[in-house]
Amino acid sequence: MIKSVKLRLAIVLVSVVLALIYLFPTMSGKVPGWWGNIFPTEKIHLGLDLQGGIHLLMEVDVEKAMHVSTDRMTDSVKRMLLEEKIKVLEVTQTETGTVKFILEDASELEHLQTFLEERVPAWEHMSTQGPVIHYLVSEKDQDRIEKLALDQAVETMRNRIDQFGVAEPEIRVQANNRILVQLPGIKDTRRAIDLIGKTALLEFKLVNDQFDPTKITVAELGNNLEVLYEQTRDPETNAVISRRPYVLEKKSLMTGEYISNANVRFNSQFGEPYVSLEFNSQGAKLFDKITAASVKRRLAIILDNNVYSAPVIQERISGGQAQVSGRFTAKEAHDLAIVLRAGALPAPIQILEQRAVGPSLGRDSIRNGFVSMVVGFLLVVVFMVIYYRLSGLVANLALVLNLLFIMSILALAQAALTLPGIAGIVLTIGMAVDANVLIFERIREELRFGKTPRAGIESGYGKAFLTIMDANVTTLIAAIVLYQYGTGPIKGFAVTLSLGIVSSLYTAIFVTRLVFDIVAERNPLKKLSI
Repeated sequence: MIKSVKLRLAIVLVSVVLALIYLFPTMSGKVPGWWGNIFPTEKIHLGLDLQGGIHLLMEVDVEKAMHVSTDRMTDSVKRMLLEEKIKVLEVTQTETGTVKFILEDASELEHLQTFLEERVPAWEHMSTQGPVIHYLVSEKDQDRIEKLALDQAVETMRNRIDQFGVAEPEIRVQANNRILVQLPGIKDTRRAIDLIGKTALLEFKLVNDQFDPTKITVAELGNNLEVLYEQTRDPETNAVISRRPYVLEKKSLMTGEYISNANVRFNSQFGEPYVSLEFNSQGAKLFDKITAASVKRRLAIILDNNVYSAPVIQERISGGQAQVSGRFTAKEAHDLAIVLRAGALPAPIQILEQRAVGPSLGRDSIRNGFVSMVVGFLLVVVFMVIYYRLSGLVANLALVLNLLFIMSILALAQAALTLPGIAGIVLTIGMAVDANVLIFERIREELRFGKTPRAGIESGYGKAFLTIMDANVTTLIAAIVLYQYGTGPIKGFAVTLSLGIVSSLYTAIFVTRLVFDIVAERNPLKKLSI
């Protein structure tokens, strides 16, 4: 331990000042304007159980994710077959999820099978009927794709929520392809759900102007064309006012996977908001190629099967930029930019359960939790003063500082304080004086052996140190395990318990020893009140 009393006093004072600085925004409610230019302004965030918010249980359509993944692989196999010069009439994914190959020449069957076994090991042979052969994604790869879809959905949601500005969201995977989302402090429920659950699949498709979209028949659409709509909504009620149909080529020329950035811009002429897109290097080359080959044609920009705009390509666009325009409000444009930046969800998501937690429950929980902390604190303080007299006051000082440091670290780390977290703090109050009890009992023992107060303090702290460290380190390990493998409420408890253990070690060993040393340095101790 540092021997210089002045240096140790300086360390304690600095730590107390820093703790007060980080807690000031929380305790004061409002901070002066100049405060944010110098000091942090983050408050302690409250969890869903304390400040209310949204609880959502969602299910990922992994079958759709499997279908999309197989479609992509099918397109890739088509290109490889052309390179390999294996003649096939058709390569398509059926409704049951199998991939059907129709050979131009049945004699190529063995060549095709050998090629697929070597180049596409994820596909397993199902059946062969003349020139028609069926393959299916192996069970192992189906599990891999499903897990990847869930992980990607969680990551995409997290990116969107982070940009939406929610503090300490809870997002975790549950059984049966479900995802639990808890958003504390959210008031605009509808907007949050739209932002999180929107698939945000952005596609660029060419408009086919040879057909009248209001008169085209199913036979004319065939397998290569489709009709999608541009919808105009009432900005106040969000109701659909009108729908304009477009005949589009089904083949998607480009998707949003190539987007590197998306921002809200405003039209200089009318001041209307739109979303400006920037593509990565690969996307810029692809967009350049698409626009060069489609000059004077209309290119529809589609999000989740809704046409946002279909401008005419006047010239080749080689700058790697595009824009999505429509009758947006500024908020809608902002949310669209968020989902495009965060990326598309790998599959549609269905909301199975939706609950709004009211703030009244949070106020009751905070009040009851605060009462429990105060009662626990006062009982410990009274016990320490009665049993250890003036030395008990020193331990109580350490206890106050311990609470101060725990709360300030919560503010510093921007961690959420939950109801289980309050339970962890209450437990810490009881545990925080354990170290001082061990030290004081050691000091009493040394004084009974006839040692001077100064020598008793030195020996008491020295002999109790290893015992204190062993006890607290084992508890800290348990808290870390709880945090690693526990769910939301357990993690909240583990966070405050871990902070309390570390803080109590600092206050019980470092701070209380400093108090005794300051007293002993100023006045030689003849008797110790303990």
